[in-house]
Amino acid sequence: MIHILYTGSSSVCFEFDNTVPYCQDEEYTVRLEGRTVYTGTNNVFSIFGLQPDTSYDAEVITAEKTETVPFKTAAEACCVSIKEFGAYGDGVHEDTAVIQSAINMLPDGGRLYFPEGTYLTLPLTLRSHITIELGEGAVLLGSVERERYPIIPAIAGDMPFAGFEGIEQPCYQSLIHGCYVNDVAIVGQGRIDGNAQNGDWWKDFNSFPAKRPRAVFLNRCKNITLHGVTVANSASWHLHPYFSENIAFLDCFITAPKISPNTDAIDPESCKNVDIIGCKFSVGDDCIAVKSGKFDMAQKYKVPAEDHTIRNCLMEFGHGALTLGSELSAGIRNVTVTQCLFRATDRGLRIKTRRGRGKDSIINEVVFDNIRMEHVKTPIVINMWYNCVDPDAHSEYVWSRKALPVDERTPHMGHFAFRNMECIDAEAAACWIDGLPESPIEKVEFENIRIRFAENAEPAVPAMMEFAKPHCRTGLVFENVREIVLNNVSMKGHEGEPIQAKNYDELTVKEFDA
Repeated sequence: MIHILYTGSSSVCFEFDNTVPYCQDEEYTVRLEGRTVYTGTNNVFSIFGLQPDTSYDAEVITAEKTETVPFKTAAEACCVSIKEFGAYGDGVHEDTAVIQSAINMLPDGGRLYFPEGTYLTLPLTLRSHITIELGEGAVLLGSVERERYPIIPAIAGDMPFAGFEGIEQPCYQSLIHGCYVNDVAIVGQGRIDGNAQNGDWWKDFNSFPAKRPRAVFLNRCKNITLHGVTVANSASWHLHPYFSENIAFLDCFITAPKISPNTDAIDPESCKNVDIIGCKFSVGDDCIAVKSGKFDMAQKYKVPAEDHTIRNCLMEFGHGALTLGSELSAGIRNVTVTQCLFRATDRGLRIKTRRGRGKDSIINEVVFDNIRMEHVKTPIVINMWYNCVDPDAHSEYVWSRKALPVDERTPHMGHFAFRNMECIDAEAAACWIDGLPESPIEKVEFENIRIRFAENAEPAVPAMMEFAKPHCRTGLVFENVREIVLNNVSMKGHEGEPIQAKNYDELTVKEFDA
């Protein structure tokens, strides 16, 4: 069976109903009006170049059967080409003013179309009730003239406008910048390219007068969809929804060099109802990092991250495939991660916090299920000693192994269940789960987990914490966890004791093979 994830005026996104992570073994073909429009193996696929307000029948042809999926595209007020506004699209002449004028003038329900070409631009500001379509071969290319990027204040007239890494602070305006806008779609087979590799965004950025821009920043927005587009080479995080609701990233590709600093792919922060489905990631930092701010911001707004669905995604390279934290002071709840494929990331499922995040930084109702990992150095990490980002990250308060007093800044980690996972060619450790002595992790449960170490495994640091040492083929490591449950777990190729547990209350082992 196949269902529809999204239907716009010119594009549609489908998803197979199966249990295979990210892609199928056998190729299938999609035909529309007698012509082939897609061939591939991914569980999520899209069709572009459709007519608005039109009924279609898509034929999906697999080895077993042909399934017909009827759909109707959405109506729209109009479609205008950016070329009609006088855009050059040659990658040399700047098109900022033309593009912004077209966005401002487009009527509600209108679509602004970018044909093939390279549109050099400074930051652009979104408005509500429009669609921006980047056609195949169209590139929105960020200018490298940093001094011409406006700096957005954190607060102006008591209204919040900018923030980064869990703090309200001034930021350079992002390449695509949305504040308080609703009902926007950015679709197509084109590319949003921050062009950071050709400027100074990745060099000495701690000395800049403001925090770096994102490729797409959405502050307090609602009903926003990115479908099909490639987003690349951002100055910092690529896609940053911030205190926003009903956000969907469907069949997108987010990419940056492995060595690019802090180029997370998607970091939803204090958002509600976020869907990340059918996306591919290859970046220099975390592929997805779900956040809810640092202590002061969380105390001010008390807005958790909640109701996130991450499914049928491919995460490659980067520090973590799927991360919760480390800025999670308002808490994270109801996050489901299923049918994903992780390849060559430093860590797979990564949860990170530290002293100072606060008593409200509670994670609950999180599901990790049906995940395959290949060449992931440490598949599962829960780290309550994270030593990055904050000014006091390397202080004794963060790294002291003594049980410190529990107060309003003490974080808490609840129940985590990891189910139905196959991890091939791990290197550093099977898992590294390390709570605080004064605030142990409540419960960790492994069920139907298979871990195999690489024959040529090399040492690596499992978790980013002070005084961390490299490990190689280390087994299951638990410290400061109240309850540990291992049910139908197998591990091959490890060195030393398969289970290394300290400072726990209860350890239950059922069907463990090592």
